[in-house]
Amino acid sequence: MDKSISVVVSVYNEEKALDEFYRETSRVLEETGWDWELIFVNDGSADSSLPVLKGLAAAQERVKIISFSRNFGHEAAMIAGMDYSTGEVVVCMDADLQHPPACIPEILKKREEGYEVINMVRTQNRTAGLVKNITSSGFYWLINHIADVHFEPNASDFFAVSRKVARVLRTNYRERVRFLRGYVQNVGFKRTTIEYEAGVRVAGESKYSLKKLFIFSINTILCFSNMPLKLGIYAGIFSALLGLAVMVYTLLTRQGAPSGYATIVVLICFMFAMMFVIIGIIGEYIAILFTELKDRPIYIVEETENIEEAGCGDKM
Repeated sequence: MDKSISVVVSVYNEEKALDEFYRETSRVLEETGWDWELIFVNDGSADSSLPVLKGLAAAQERVKIISFSRNFGHEAAMIAGMDYSTGEVVVCMDADLQHPPACIPEILKKREEGYEVINMVRTQNRTAGLVKNITSSGFYWLINHIADVHFEPNASDFFAVSRKVARVLRTNYRERVRFLRGYVQNVGFKRTTIEYEAGVRVAGESKYSLKKLFIFSINTILCFSNMPLKLGIYAGIFSALLGLAVMVYTLLTRQGAPSGYATIVVLICFMFAMMFVIIGIIGEYIAILFTELKDRPIYIVEETENIEEAGCGDKM
């Protein structure tokens, strides 16, 4: 087996964390004895992250930089890193040290045992807060009940794949609306999981607000399940049963149609609410289709450092 590893790191306004992350990660990589490259993807940072990265790249040629023309998002950054990676093992992780570099030797051990996909499952995240932990658990419970595929609860954007799997992901999973960790869990191949405890964020704050997480969750559900489209059928069946119940009530009481303004208003509001929810769901699916049909680039690279060949993205 080719003993080379590519570590892909998404960077967005992480200037205060980069030096410490590099020191810790490079030390761990050196101790593995594998040939390594550290690919930082600057996702349109507005702070001094790019100058810091350039300083690291100037001092160490195995540090590589991909800098986007603007912010394209965390998922696009991970895809770009995969596009430019050359290692037998590709590890994706964040720059805030919540994804412990100390797990890398165990990842490499699993790869040597023949595993193609290594999912990192978070056992505890003390910095996330009660609300995020509850909503995360609720999200995985929901999607596992309505999707055709199974997702590992508490799996994160910290994962590793072989070169073969990375090639599949970069070639066949080029959706504009995507859930990369979901693809990794369900792409097949021999896979395993490693549990880890999320470390304390070394600097900065989470880039995912509750609003962004909500939008991300909705897109994920729509990408992996057509169950929301079937709500129209279920709503129709429920409405038919409700109408049947009203008819039976009318015949048994012999009072004619149910009287009362409140009853009529409640029924009308309920029916219209169901209709608009279903129309909104259909609209979301159409929006995803429209985004895919436009076929715009997932990311645009403005400049690179220590990288000779262009990857699969669009380079300006």
